[in-house]
Amino acid sequence: MPSMFTNEARVFKFDVLVELCRQAYNDDFSEESVQAKARELVSRSGPRFRCCIYKEREILRQRVRLAMGKMANDAAEYNPRQIVQVIDAACDGCSIKKIRVTDNCRKCMAKSCLSACNFGAIHIGVNRSEIDYTKCKECGACARACPYNAIVVTERPCHAHCPVGAISWDENDIAVIDEEKCINCGQCENACPFGAIEDISWVVPVVTLLRMGSPAYAIIAPSIQGQFENTNLAQIKEAIAALGFEDVFEVALGADAVADTEAEELREHKEAGVPMTTSCCPGFVNMMRIHYPKLYAENKSTTVTPMMAMARKLKKEHPDHGVVFIGPCVAKKQEAMEKATDVDYVLTYEELAAMLISRNINPAEMKGEAANQASNYGRNFASTGGVSAAVVEAAKEQGHEGYTLVLANGAFECKKNLELIKAGRFTCDILEGMCCEGGCLGGPATIVPAMTAKGRMIKENIPNKAVTITQSLEANTFKHVNMKRD
Repeated sequence: MPSMFTNEARVFKFDVLVELCRQAYNDDFSEESVQAKARELVSRSGPRFRCCIYKEREILRQRVRLAMGKMANDAAEYNPRQIVQVIDAACDGCSIKKIRVTDNCRKCMAKSCLSACNFGAIHIGVNRSEIDYTKCKECGACARACPYNAIVVTERPCHAHCPVGAISWDENDIAVIDEEKCINCGQCENACPFGAIEDISWVVPVVTLLRMGSPAYAIIAPSIQGQFENTNLAQIKEAIAALGFEDVFEVALGADAVADTEAEELREHKEAGVPMTTSCCPGFVNMMRIHYPKLYAENKSTTVTPMMAMARKLKKEHPDHGVVFIGPCVAKKQEAMEKATDVDYVLTYEELAAMLISRNINPAEMKGEAANQASNYGRNFASTGGVSAAVVEAAKEQGHEGYTLVLANGAFECKKNLELIKAGRFTCDILEGMCCEGGCLGGPATIVPAMTAKGRMIKENIPNKAVTITQSLEANTFKHVNMKRD
């Protein structure tokens, strides 16, 4: 087990991924063999986290299904675009009732809770106030009225962190994701303290591709810098190549091309008096497409994401090669399932770490030689503010500047600023939307804290600060690449 995880739910998930990778690399792979091996994680000596070994084994079974690229619930209809899913057997640990009376209740004479409730849901019991949940509307009026703060309001973490209201629960109080609303941002997955919400993995088909010797390139997100201790970017690339990839490329090169293209588009938007929103965060783009379709059509940049730009470049130059994106984002898996895609598979950093451990590859032991180097502007797409800063810099290098910008740091900030645009009250030229706080460095599938990775990244990139976006694109041209979303 790597020391990178402190969340026990993620450790459990990681153990499954490592074993899955080992068996897939050894060509000893079947769902039955993986299940049998994985059951060793839940021995008869007692449960690690749940009430009994039988519940743990059912949760483990569903985790294995997700890790194999299947739906967690084997009765559910397969929907590859719904990346984030609920492991129902794990979803029973939360406090189910939103409004609860605690032992702080003194059964006081004022009975403020009783008078505050407009639905007759409160009555005075033997020892304290009691709530009739068949009448309770969960409005919170009783909690606000209680002078002892004896009535508490508790939001389920998944529901509280979903910016688009896609989380509810069924008649058994199990979380349910509304696929029509879900933007696959992974905020619920990150928030769940029981590991009951997870994302589908494509690690098995990727390992199979590599084991068969099929030519494939890995393209790595800028936020990969700093994910591994005492390891620079060149060493990380060499370690990934050792997994069986023919070559490894920085998506930051694609970010430079995106910044250059969006700078031209920004000029057009400003001339038309229409604010522009960035397009690199797929969760933010999904939020606009599903919940703000008018803004999606009028305000969103039509430029592809850095991932797609880099994939298109490689597919144009090497159409017989597979392209695997590696990053911190679960929404990227959904983006790769769109009709117009040049990305074959998406892996997260924790899936990459599982592959490396399964092959006994330590990135810190690699020699590492720098190549196809991007600018720091492209690399800083990883952090909040980096995208708009790169676009403004590209505009400056093109000879036009003076733009104003707003950074939406997190999904709720994204939603607030989209509401401002909708109401005609947004006064800046460009809105950078990042669903994860801190940007991609705070993504749900990173393996170190965002500030740790950012500090390592800043230090490593100091020698690269003189490289401009123009110089990056001169060395790695995208002139033959279609940079517009289809």
